[in-house]
Amino acid sequence: MADVDEVEVVVAHSQRATLRVGDMFLKIDSDQRNLDVEVEAMGLVPVPTPEILWRKPRVLAIAAVRGTALGRLGEPSTASPAAWAAAGAAIRRLHEAPLPPWPGRRRRDEIAAELDGECEWLVTSGSLPADLVKRNREIAGAALRPWTPVFTHGDLQITHVFVEGDKLTGIIDWSEASQGDAMFDLASLTLGHEERLADVIAGYGTDADVDVIRAWWSLRSLLFSRWLIQHGFDPNSPGCEFDVLRSRM
Repeated sequence: MADVDEVEVVVAHSQRATLRVGDMFLKIDSDQRNLDVEVEAMGLVPVPTPEILWRKPRVLAIAAVRGTALGRLGEPSTASPAAWAAAGAAIRRLHEAPLPPWPGRRRRDEIAAELDGECEWLVTSGSLPADLVKRNREIAGAALRPWTPVFTHGDLQITHVFVEGDKLTGIIDWSEASQGDAMFDLASLTLGHEERLADVIAGYGTDADVDVIRAWWSLRSLLFSRWLIQHGFDPNSPGCEFDVLRSRM
């Protein structure tokens, strides 16, 4: 049994789980549509993605991507400025690609209504003080302006982007890909790493709207904190969502 690879649980909750076995990742999802979107998106995007090894109903096997994640939320990133710029350049290529044939998951008015509900829950549950939530809700409003849809990753958190030295080697986890706001992707990547935003923009291009990116930092943190809490994650960990919201004060 010495040659058998150990199984590592990368993430697991009631909706999906990701396991690592050697150089293979097994993604198990309760909703087959998420895996279908992931496979189709990886076949369309002009950026490096993992190799698909095989797929079965509700299970997708992909090969590990070379290199290491750009960083982790709550920890300083050791990646070079050039690596962050390479990530920005790859995101630009993605956003300039033809739109995927499926629409965005939510309209702006739906996001606004959901945001108001999440803000109310954060206050009534005692998770955050009312003045902190109110201030970030005001900031978040700038993100809810009309935007021209682009091909977005939809969940471009820092652990989904892999680099080797100064080069980008792959972007993983495409199940949220859709037509969406370009600034949301840039905000997702730099959430909790504001000091790296200039490097990303250096690769992406000067038309990035920093005020809207900052608004998405607040909006994303307000919108997802309840889900994180209810699925066993801690948005109050150092450098994570609650710290992002406090920094806006």
